[in-house]
Amino acid sequence: PPYCMRKAYEDTHDDIETFKAQHKKIFNDLYRVIKPGGSICWQVGYHVSKTCVVPLDYIVYELFTSLSRDREYPLVLRNRIVWTFGHGLNSIKRFSGRHEMILWFTKGEQNTFNLDDVRVPQKYPGKRSYKGPNKGKLSGNPLGKNPSDVWDIPNVKANHIEKTQHPCQFPVSIPQRLIRALTYEGDVVLDPFSGAGTTGVAAIIEGRRFIGAEIQGCYYNLAMGRLNATIDGTIKIREDKPVSKPDLNMMVAQLPKEFEDARKGERT
Repeated sequence: PPYCMRKAYEDTHDDIETFKAQHKKIFNDLYRVIKPGGSICWQVGYHVSKTCVVPLDYIVYELFTSLSRDREYPLVLRNRIVWTFGHGLNSIKRFSGRHEMILWFTKGEQNTFNLDDVRVPQKYPGKRSYKGPNKGKLSGNPLGKNPSDVWDIPNVKANHIEKTQHPCQFPVSIPQRLIRALTYEGDVVLDPFSGAGTTGVAAIIEGRRFIGAEIQGCYYNLAMGRLNATIDGTIKIREDKPVSKPDLNMMVAQLPKEFEDARKGERT
């Protein structure tokens, strides 16, 4: 925090200038503690005002790259990952927002990337090449496909198994996937805004060491409880798997007569 996304979080301010100032303030320490070849993953959304939408990842990109440009190991943007989710606030004057961004930077040109650890199932695993030297051979990787830079992962709302009292909680699957891909077992993972401790939960599950910081006492206690539950094996998390499709035989998946009548009325 500040999220700069019109989200309530204790007494933090919700404006772009505060957002820029805080990021400038913490950047030196971020850069200092990251080893050459290490990664910084920064998740941000959009600042929405009455008149416009400001993509905050543009601001973070400009700040982080400009502040590191003249250093021994300038930050390199490796991926701009789209996290998309199915639920959120509905808008009536613009398309409803259903995604946020994750910027993956590395400190210098060298970096770790464990693709095989984060592959996902192919849509058609039995597909074969139909021409060329590999004609008739399976065209995919037996371990699965690259998950791409668009991640469809449910956000933590309502009856989500990971839901706590934290107002802006993220699913464990996001840091878990990043940790698997960008670190090795035994590496150190840092989250300077730990909140509900989600990054720490993912780090412990994946056999990494974790350092977190949180200034709000209630969320510190919440995070410690979740970290301890992870250590003793009682934490409940959603498995990182494809989003399930609705069963069309279920009543809630069928078009209600009221909606059907309303649509007919619009067309007449």
